Amino acid sequence: MSWTDDLAPPAPYDKARDEAQRSRLLDVWREPTGWRRFSAVNNSIVGRWYLLTSFAFFVFAGVLALLMRSQLAVPENDLLSMDFYNQAFTMHGTVMMFLFAVPIFEAVAIMVLPEILGARDLPFPRLSAFGYWCFLIGGVFVCGSIFFDAAPDGGWFMYPPLSSDPKQTGIGTDIWLLGLSFIEVASIAAAIELIIGVLKCRPPGMRLNLMPLYCWYVLVVGGMILFAFPPLIAGDLLLEMERAFGWVFFDVDKGGDPLLWQHLFWIFGHPEVYIIFLPSIALIATILPTFARHPMVGHSLVVLSAVGIAFLSFGLWVHHMFTTGLPNISLSFFSAASEAVAIPTGVQIFCFLATLMLGRFVPSIPMLFASGALAIFVFGGLTGVMVALVPFDWQAHDSYFIVAHLHYTLIGGMLFPLLAGIYYWYPFATSKMLSDRLGKWAFWLMFGGFNTAFLPMHWTGILGMPRRVWTYSLEDGWGLLNMVSTAGAFIMAAGFAVLAWDVLRPKGKQPLAARNPWNAGTMEWSGEVPDMPWGIRSIPVISTRYPLWQQDGLLGQVDRGEWFLPDAKEGKRELMVTDILDARPMFVQRVPGPTYKTLLCALLLGGVFIFATYHWWVPTALSGIGFVAALIWWLWTGTGLIPEKDSKDCSRGLHLPLYASGSRAVGWWAMFIMMIGDMTAFFGLVFAYMFFWTVHESFPPVGTVPPDALYLLLGLALCLGAWALVNTACVWNRNGRREAARTLLLIAPIVGLTGVAAMGWACLASDLNPTRHAYDATCWVLILWLAGHIAAGALMLPYCAARSWAGHLTPFHDADLRNVTLYWHFMAVTALITYLLLGIFPLVSGGTA
Repeated sequence: MSWTDDLAPPAPYDKARDEAQRSRLLDVWREPTGWRRFSAVNNSIVGRWYLLTSFAFFVFAGVLALLMRSQLAVPENDLLSMDFYNQAFTMHGTVMMFLFAVPIFEAVAIMVLPEILGARDLPFPRLSAFGYWCFLIGGVFVCGSIFFDAAPDGGWFMYPPLSSDPKQTGIGTDIWLLGLSFIEVASIAAAIELIIGVLKCRPPGMRLNLMPLYCWYVLVVGGMILFAFPPLIAGDLLLEMERAFGWVFFDVDKGGDPLLWQHLFWIFGHPEVYIIFLPSIALIATILPTFARHPMVGHSLVVLSAVGIAFLSFGLWVHHMFTTGLPNISLSFFSAASEAVAIPTGVQIFCFLATLMLGRFVPSIPMLFASGALAIFVFGGLTGVMVALVPFDWQAHDSYFIVAHLHYTLIGGMLFPLLAGIYYWYPFATSKMLSDRLGKWAFWLMFGGFNTAFLPMHWTGILGMPRRVWTYSLEDGWGLLNMVSTAGAFIMAAGFAVLAWDVLRPKGKQPLAARNPWNAGTMEWSGEVPDMPWGIRSIPVISTRYPLWQQDGLLGQVDRGEWFLPDAKEGKRELMVTDILDARPMFVQRVPGPTYKTLLCALLLGGVFIFATYHWWVPTALSGIGFVAALIWWLWTGTGLIPEKDSKDCSRGLHLPLYASGSRAVGWWAMFIMMIGDMTAFFGLVFAYMFFWTVHESFPPVGTVPPDALYLLLGLALCLGAWALVNTACVWNRNGRREAARTLLLIAPIVGLTGVAAMGWACLASDLNPTRHAYDATCWVLILWLAGHIAAGALMLPYCAARSWAGHLTPFHDADLRNVTLYWHFMAVTALITYLLLGIFPLVSGGTA
């Protein structure tokens, strides 16, 4: 028997009741105006901000690309100086990869995902806003450096040993390292928001097998971000510690190895290609059934293929390191993996073609861009198969052939589908339509200009032109091909100018678009015209993959408020949270409204990274303290609030709780997912330790005394003791022993900090000097990582005790403490692994004392 069988029939339609409900919903979800707009947290507003900011950075990177193409148009050109060209080259790649390609996915998803799910918003709207402000501040900081001749100039990959020497690269590398680390905060915050949105905010009845394909891709890519970005954060930490404090991780003379950076960078870098590619394929998978008038053929195969690509992408990073002298067995394995990823990619493309063949194709501008994307990407995929072969890669590596392959894959795989999505969802976002005539001009200029620009680069590379060159001589014979490429780049830019004019031109006199103008089957088109700030009038039960096609009368039922949460009697913003597998209603989540706290926290955290770039340590510390204080203020006033009643009538006889804790709560899942990403970064440091062990004959090196085993064991015991105290406090609080629980919450931080201090003393007692050898530096960075996390956990515990004293944390309302306890589970694992590496591994690995 299904839970829906117990639902009461909808109440007869009453116009006065409907108008009153709409008025209350509008009051609750109203978007702020004027200067208060900067306090907005609505997904529709934040998503638009993200989208426009990402495209602004894209334009910035595009202008740099045109300057570079102008420099290379003719031999021996001096339009740009060598120094500025290096800065422009580095900034072009950095901005395109870090400030456009990934953020644009998050921008589209934040804006569209709630409506596709039939939800009011995402579960952590303030987190989305905080992520956006971090992205904007970090992006302006990084991009603005070029106007002061201080931009990074070591390439967007920032390879040591050049980048690890501050005398060689100057402040630009620090701006790259710390600025991008700050931007990655935004990416991971958005990933957490999107993953939980897909898992926990689906409408009732939308089981996993009924989820739209777009949601599946968002879930897969969000998971990839959690596992791909943290290793780069670990690498950034190592490189910045070497630059700022002389800790030796990449200095060969002191036991370091520049290849460690390449491993950590490409463990991030190659999955990022698919983090960029898969969301755009998601756009095609959403658009194509609409214009084929047919559900996607092989829905499950497409989902499994996306998961397969995600899995394989993490086994391809050495694809970029075939020329670094790795063993043949490694080359063979990674070459085979690089070829294997073509299989799930091909499955998706054949499913798309089958859908078109079985459906009734309706021509449109979105399908024009989608078709161009498939054509370009297939060509780029074929050259990808070529460079996956080690002998060919040895010939083409670091040549313009690779530049051509990269752009064919990313422009075809990402940009053209994105433009298709812009034309497709523009009426969803603005209630207006874009011009078909201008759309055709934009497409053909971009499609023709792209192929004119990048197709010749394959020949340029085969003829021997290396990447990253500032100029070349007439005798090289590359002049004509470079001139053709430059002309194509400007033609492509003209196409973007046409698109930009169409998107940004005033449309006040243009009539509103029809509701669901493309006759699509997915829920984002259930919104009213003009759009209302609450997203969806009432939250329906979904039982099909294309509800607007397959559930008769659904739109009318939603509009009349016949489904769940049609009202906002208590004046709160409310979402329905469902379970992960079957989307059964669990509870009603109340989300906070507009606030400036997110902007304040982003500014203060930005200050930490920006001041640290210039080694201004006092402002860095003050910004850090201010950030912690602002974050506590944010959490205290906006999370874990006890509702005025236990449950709520959601309509049609469905009553749901207004509070949840533990694994039922979205906050618990946010902590769990965040710590998975955190542990991935930690394993990046573990990887560094094990990498050094493999490249040294003796690790620890001869003559080095490993950290004192007794103090390490004492430190582990104390850290585990703190973890046990936290667990006991959680249990005692649940059992009503609140005073005893508070006491343990105040003792546990002291025990944990003492434990990590004992581990630090173990390194000091063995005279480990991080500026002397890579072993010493790696031991210390593991201790530093643990110390920072134990300190953060220690701060959380008095916070919980204070919440308990203030009456905000009770035996039943204990979400804060359950979340902090989960954090300490991960800290116990981190402490144990640190002990095993520093205390046990030297004994069993043959290291000498």
